[in-house]
Amino acid sequence: MTMRVRLEVNGRVAEADDVWPGESLLYVLRERLGLPGSKNACEQGECGSCTVYLDGRPVCSCLVPAGQAEGRDVVTIEGLGDGRAGRAFLAAGAVQCGFCTPGLIVAVDDLLRRIPEPDDEQIREALAGNLCRCTGYQKIMEAVRMAAES
Repeated sequence: MTMRVRLEVNGRVAEADDVWPGESLLYVLRERLGLPGSKNACEQGECGSCTVYLDGRPVCSCLVPAGQAEGRDVVTIEGLGDGRAGRAFLAAGAVQCGFCTPGLIVAVDDLLRRIPEPDDEQIREALAGNLCRCTGYQKIMEAVRMAAES
């Protein structure tokens, strides 16, 4: 049995048909709605690559059943556009392969909304749910500091 899921994504109403009950919000965003920015890596909520806002709160979209997003507000990396976190990541050279970058940028955006001038401990805590295999995180920390200053 399948269902139709209707939600608001990046400020626009979106519908996905033939969604099966176990399908994740991540799958719906990427495969059904054509928003490939959020990445599918661990499928266990451990890496942060699929992080999106759901009703204003960051969540791992791989863990959210699509049906639970019915009627709710979702903002993906595409919806954040070229915000200050993304610009800082580019300027600091914090983007390596780019796979973890969308989730990191959503996490940084959330951090800066809550704490406009975070210290290094607060930055580390905010990024703890995001794994990057390409860097030593130094450039990422630098990017967050740059974003906070802008």
